[in-house]
Amino acid sequence: MNELTPPSFNPPSGAQVRAVHDAFHGDLLEVSMGPHHPSTHGVFRMMVTLDGETIVKLKPVFGYLHRNHEKLGENTTYLSSMPYTDRLDYLNSMTNNWAYALAVEKLAGQSVPERAEYLRVILAELTRLLNHTCLAGFLLQDCGASGTPLMYAFREREKILDLFEALSGSRMMCNYQRFGGCRVDPSPEWLTAAQSLTDGYGRFLDEYESLITQNEILMARTQGVGVLSPALAVSAGVTGPMLRATGVNYDLRKVDAYGFYPRFPFRVPLGDHGDTYDRYMIRILEMRESITILQQAFRTLPSGPIIDPKAKLRGFRPKPGEAYGRIEGPKGEIGFYLISDGSPNPYRYRVRPPSLVNLTILEDLCLGQTLADAVIILGSIDIVLGEVDR
Repeated sequence: MNELTPPSFNPPSGAQVRAVHDAFHGDLLEVSMGPHHPSTHGVFRMMVTLDGETIVKLKPVFGYLHRNHEKLGENTTYLSSMPYTDRLDYLNSMTNNWAYALAVEKLAGQSVPERAEYLRVILAELTRLLNHTCLAGFLLQDCGASGTPLMYAFREREKILDLFEALSGSRMMCNYQRFGGCRVDPSPEWLTAAQSLTDGYGRFLDEYESLITQNEILMARTQGVGVLSPALAVSAGVTGPMLRATGVNYDLRKVDAYGFYPRFPFRVPLGDHGDTYDRYMIRILEMRESITILQQAFRTLPSGPIIDPKAKLRGFRPKPGEAYGRIEGPKGEIGFYLISDGSPNPYRYRVRPPSLVNLTILEDLCLGQTLADAVIILGSIDIVLGEVDR
């Protein structure tokens, strides 16, 4: 049996290598990341132009998940739109519900009982814990860590989702708020379980930070990366942890003093550099403040009705007028602008989504960074495509 003769191979000479390099030197490469890419956190595309590994241009492309949310809101009754708000930021349906309920209550001049206001604060801060915990896990995953930080984060997330399911009947699409209050009153057992989770959350954060916060790989990958200046953040309308990481002291819980937040003393953590590491740390510090708010709310939770007896759920027709209701959601300012013409449906229905607004400065954060950095920067913005596209 004859042996096969391998084909001859002549390596290129140095002159040939230099000729190829000179021919392509200075050319730019355009890379399409997405819309089905694990690092883009949903059906989202980044058109990235590279000079070597350095980003010189980045164009975000979205709209793949558009569901016509606002036009649907103009063709359904006020109450029927409440479940649709769950589908915006589908990690944070409780806060979506509250922002929409607040807008309708302003439009109708509807009051809310004390107990319901307390419950709204409790559920909003539990939602903030859920959101920021997930962000920390996802960010470490984007940095290339193994599944351990993400699984630790999801373990705690499941505990909060179990509480939401026990209260509302659904883990993620809660549909819990109502105009003038809340849908159901939590049982004493639910309140005990929620308070127990809150009291133990600080220990989880201590353990998580000992694993992550001073990790030299995380610090090398995030410090000085994706720096956002306070001036750009303010001019672009950026809100929430993204804004406060730049050092701008702006939190709607303090500015608007909505709900019963003035009754609960808490700090507003601020960053120094506006980089990816600061955006991570702001979420960690905000979770500790959420625990402080929750513990105060559980201690002083009053008894009484959870919905105003005068609230009308059927045949609801607010007087002609307009209103804008906004809250400090986990990702920033989420607001609803409504115009009433006296009919059962809003004449105009608009959403101010923090994910979309915060995403507009993605290119500014990524210019001059590497392609690998762009993945981490996008993760630190903390977007949900249901809210971006609506």
